Amino acid sequence: MTPSTAVGHEAPEAKSTLTSLFFEAVDRWGEAPAFQRFESAERIVDISYDAAHDLVRRAAGGLASKGLARGDRAAILSENRPEWAIADYACLCSGVISVPIYPTLAAPQIAYILRDSGAKFVFVSTGDLLARVREAVRDCPQPVAIVAFDVQSGEDVTSWSDFLASGAAGPDAEAFRAAALSAAPDDVATVLYTSGTTGDPKGVMLTHNNVASNVRTSVTILPIGHSDNTISFLPLSHILQRMVDYLFFWTGCRIGYPRSLDTLIADLKKLEPTVVVSVPRIYEKIYNGVMNARGVKKALIDWAAGVADRAADLRLAGREPTGLLALQYRIADALVFAKVKRAVGGRLRFFVSGGGPLAPALNRFFYSIGLTILEGYGLTETSPVTNVNTENDFRIGTVGKAMPGTEVRIASDGEILIRGPQVMKGYYNKPEATAAVIDADGWFATGDVGVIDEDGFLSITDRKKDIIVTAGGKNVAPQPIENRLKTHPFVEQAVMIGDRRRYCSLLVVPALGPLEAWAADHGVTWTSTDELLHDPVVVAHVEKELLAMLTDFAQYERPKKVALIEEEFTIENGMLTPTLKVKRKVVGERLRDVIDELYAEEAADATGK
Repeated sequence: MTPSTAVGHEAPEAKSTLTSLFFEAVDRWGEAPAFQRFESAERIVDISYDAAHDLVRRAAGGLASKGLARGDRAAILSENRPEWAIADYACLCSGVISVPIYPTLAAPQIAYILRDSGAKFVFVSTGDLLARVREAVRDCPQPVAIVAFDVQSGEDVTSWSDFLASGAAGPDAEAFRAAALSAAPDDVATVLYTSGTTGDPKGVMLTHNNVASNVRTSVTILPIGHSDNTISFLPLSHILQRMVDYLFFWTGCRIGYPRSLDTLIADLKKLEPTVVVSVPRIYEKIYNGVMNARGVKKALIDWAAGVADRAADLRLAGREPTGLLALQYRIADALVFAKVKRAVGGRLRFFVSGGGPLAPALNRFFYSIGLTILEGYGLTETSPVTNVNTENDFRIGTVGKAMPGTEVRIASDGEILIRGPQVMKGYYNKPEATAAVIDADGWFATGDVGVIDEDGFLSITDRKKDIIVTAGGKNVAPQPIENRLKTHPFVEQAVMIGDRRRYCSLLVVPALGPLEAWAADHGVTWTSTDELLHDPVVVAHVEKELLAMLTDFAQYERPKKVALIEEEFTIENGMLTPTLKVKRKVVGERLRDVIDELYAEEAADATGK
């Protein structure tokens, strides 16, 4: 095996279906709790596997009563909640292809997905989302029936309870199971529209076996079982949370749903999960919350972090701290780390991170304080996981070894290529787009750039389309620089720019607490945040601090200027995808005036003024 090729360490299992996983779980776990929901801040209600089975059977009967048949499409537009899972399993068991839609999308985007997929039906949760769906449906050529989880039945909508009642008289349990298990492994189970950073999204067709193979192989390398519980908060319209929720359901791991993202921290403490799947942005927020302390508390945290870092060196080398270091670590754990662990429930065995690159320094910090993050890699088109770190094969700064039965290869231009049972069937109604990314031998071109080390660990260096090509023809990968800067106490978010420019620059959303504290300590006065972020002393100091972190990068890679941005990049303002990745094109358009100012000197040189 060469350093440019890695193969999962076990052969893939025989093909299977998501419906077989569902019934295996119901048969195995019966009256055990499958889902947990909050009825109030203090009251959590369990839904057993047997109860979930009955709800799915009735929901499948409801789909049949609405005239949906095998191969039809039904959309799901909702935040994470038990009804999402029930509706999804009902679609799977009916042979109806589910089309998840991000609840953050606007009506025109929803309409595009409904039109493109040809969905005849949509599940929706709240009244606010129902209003958007009604607007979207008016732009669809096909009639679209609506079922709402939280809205009573009306002229154009059926309530969830009425929908379930309409399916109660459907096939009995035996006939329901037989029909559900008639699904073939290569049948399309779902069409997921990529959140995308440019243009219209593409519908990714994933088969039963694409996703089921990912579930079955994941459980061979990640220790998850019926004694575990989790909290499901990443969008189920993204394949990462959805696949792992299939995995949790199958293994008997209880799935809890937060009341909302605003109550996530409080709900984590209440549910006390043992395993959690998240994206890098969440870890960044936790880290910033810890490190943004001031005064004596900041000094204590810095001391504890230093102790933990020295202990991490030993543990990563296979040894444990002893003597004075061991004593210091116990004190640091009691005074600092235990509080961070309690904030995420107090029982966590490990996190899993996906959906984007995790800064190695952040991963090391969490590892050092006793919160292991198993970073993985994959795309919607790969169902999604192709690589993941495990407790036995763990290397910070990588996304782990290839999944069982998965082949990973690095092309001559550095692009990561994947071949395995999880690679999608193709893009819905887009054969040319499919052929552009999957070759005749089944290799899927990811669009990401990476390297594989001699032990088979994959490292992602950047996204091909994100590579900055300067005016001098130099290629600059922005992600390694951005990830390093995210650990600075002044930085909340950072985006590097410079394509077709003479030099690179940084757009930084600062952590206002630490920045304001520094400014006050150094005699800077301001009457508004905007005034603070444009103060030349403040900008010069931040620039000096950040550039000092990048001295080991080549001169052409290091940014020359920094602009401080007041508005945080969010899903709501369109600068983040629903999976919290930066939409670089949107950022460039929204901040065009700021960027032009950064390059005013370059423009003046070009015009001779």
